[in-house]
Amino acid sequence: MRFIKLKEVMECTGLGRSTIYKYIEKGEFPKSISLGERAVAWLESEVHDWMMAKLEERGTA
Repeated sequence: MRFIKLKEVMECTGLGRSTIYKYIEKGEFPKSISLGERAVAWLESEVHDWMMAKLEERGTA
């Protein structure tokens, strides 16, 4: 299990910061986890699962 920061989430998914937060607000992307007062991260496996679901939607898993 590993936490990844926003920069890495953006690099992995190809999404921009505002798009990621828009998808979170719509419930279409994994929520971030608070690591402290001003630090958040995502669980790498949840981001990976989201990416795999996108591939399955396309029919290319």
